[in-house]
Amino acid sequence: MAKVYGDIVIDIEKCKGCELCVAACPQDSLEQSREVNSKGYLYIVKVQDNCTGCINCALVCPDGAITVYREVAGGKKKEVAKVKNVNKDMTITVDE
Repeated sequence: MAKVYGDIVIDIEKCKGCELCVAACPQDSLEQSREVNSKGYLYIVKVQDNCTGCINCALVCPDGAITVYREVAGGKKKEVAKVKNVNKDMTITVDE
């Protein structure tokens, strides 16, 4: 089976540092920063480049601060998971 490469983008201004994504990451790619965002929260950062794009972090993020990407043919990244409308109904999209 081919290795799956993923990546995440964390909106640090939305992140409240709850660490749910840290606990949900099977690759231990995330940890809490040592700096605070404009709201005074210690936000989450990616610390290892071993993400597989499993989407666990995005699914557990209560603030919808994480977007997950996977590498597709040609080395391009494709968005595969983004949680939106967290204040109301949640919309979760996962593409194969």
